[in-house]
Amino acid sequence: MKQNSSLFRKKTVDQILKDAHSGEHGSLAKILGVRDLVSLGIAAIVGAGIFSTIGLASYNGGPAVSLLFVFTAIACIFTALSYAQFASTVPVSGSAYTYAYVAFGELFAWIIGWALILEYAVSNMVVAISWSEYFVSMLKGFGITMPGWLTMNQESASEAFQKLQTLGAAELSAYERLAAATFETAPRIGDFPIILNLPAGLVTLFITALVYIGIRESRTASNIMVVLKIGVVLLVIFAGAFYVKPENWTPFAPNGVKGVLSGVAAVFFAFIGFDSISTTAEECKDPQRDMPKAMIYCLIICTVLYVLITLVLTGMVNYKELRVSDPLAFVFQKNGLDFMAGVISISSVIAITSALLVYQLGQPRIWMTMSRDGLLWKKFSKIHPRYQTPSFATIITGLVVGIPALFFKMDFFVDLTSVGTFFAFILVCAGVLYLDHHGISAQSKFRVPYLNGKYLVGLLFILAIAGLLLYGQSVILEWEALTVSEIVEHKLLTIVFWIVWAILSIMSFKYDFSILPVAGILTNLYLMTELGSSNWLIFAIWLAIGLVIYFCYGYRKSKLANQQ
Repeated sequence: MKQNSSLFRKKTVDQILKDAHSGEHGSLAKILGVRDLVSLGIAAIVGAGIFSTIGLASYNGGPAVSLLFVFTAIACIFTALSYAQFASTVPVSGSAYTYAYVAFGELFAWIIGWALILEYAVSNMVVAISWSEYFVSMLKGFGITMPGWLTMNQESASEAFQKLQTLGAAELSAYERLAAATFETAPRIGDFPIILNLPAGLVTLFITALVYIGIRESRTASNIMVVLKIGVVLLVIFAGAFYVKPENWTPFAPNGVKGVLSGVAAVFFAFIGFDSISTTAEECKDPQRDMPKAMIYCLIICTVLYVLITLVLTGMVNYKELRVSDPLAFVFQKNGLDFMAGVISISSVIAITSALLVYQLGQPRIWMTMSRDGLLWKKFSKIHPRYQTPSFATIITGLVVGIPALFFKMDFFVDLTSVGTFFAFILVCAGVLYLDHHGISAQSKFRVPYLNGKYLVGLLFILAIAGLLLYGQSVILEWEALTVSEIVEHKLLTIVFWIVWAILSIMSFKYDFSILPVAGILTNLYLMTELGSSNWLIFAIWLAIGLVIYFCYGYRKSKLANQQ
């Protein structure tokens, strides 16, 4: 057949369901119910975010970060409703990649699939590094100290050593002094010090083996770890409440709105994971009924826990002291409760392991779906005959996550993960508008509640502009002080945000768009504007690499192109 040259060729829902159930590559085991999905979602959400990055967010924004969790959760709820509608319409593995194939066509599907690697594989690097820090801390509690050159990354050690040379030991934190000493004493090959994060690599190897063996074993392990994890979080909230000093909540927002919003990447990272439920659609007993419920339940439970734990942490110690990698254990140590700190360290190791497990489940299933469509090498869609898991894709995921986790810093990956995730979330929300406009939503067993935005989107846009002109003088002065090159470098996404809002106002009036998916697009896009421009540059390079792979392989091998 003549190949369709269109970059935007789309798959119908019927085509996707037919391909998924054709049995050409083997089938996945259908064993997950709504309780299992909620467990997997909580396992992913309540992971490294609450046990690690929440400390940095609180340090920057103070107690007011609890409000940022609420705002971010609202953005996630808009997105979760959109994911839930897609999951009930296209109940197959692949998450946002599959949804984009239906709504926007093959090129966008490839881009979103490539971006999802940042969400799942790259975020798992953060989780593995965070796990390592808690694991090393737990071992110290038992009197076991691993050599420094086996527990940290090359970059941190090198930076700490340079800082020691220029500023002196008095200006270094305890961790930086340890890192500098590690750089000096590490074994060397020639002049190159051997420094690697061995625990991060080993835990990735262990989880990859568990995921390879099967979804049933992974589900059981996840359920056990989630029960323990929620127990630890509730213990922190209820035990910590007795040590809260209300004066620590003053000032509530010490660095203003800017300080609070600087924690967007860290806070948003704490919510990443609810969409990972959609990658297990083919292993659900009734995905169209259970997935929408599971996503909403997960977000509500986790938001309440996050807000309470942030208020407890910032109430137990001054926010300035929370710039640590293990904030939950730290606040109890600071209050002289070493036993509680020890319990939390041990429990945190197990709890973060469950987040690692869910992400390692998600990534191979996205690659499997892309491979089924011909966009990736056929081997990625191979299902193990005994374990009924995507075996080759699981092994590659283990290597992609484990090797960088051995050598790189956590900070770099947190922001980069958020960029890829925001991008995916925006396309999913926009996809629901497409489903509604073209009548495909009629096939959905769950639909985003329809609230007509015909006039409301435009009215809110006008009110926002008026509010900025009347009450945003400091913002206007800040813009006036910038040069054109500085605006392009630091404010380009803000300009894009206002342009997109204006376009959506016109389209909502013309096509009667529902307000909720539009709100999802705008809140995610606004949160994106708070990320650094350097992250966007790296993301652009990442997408460019992906497009090269697509045009060299996927465009020619696409099954949809050959069918058409």
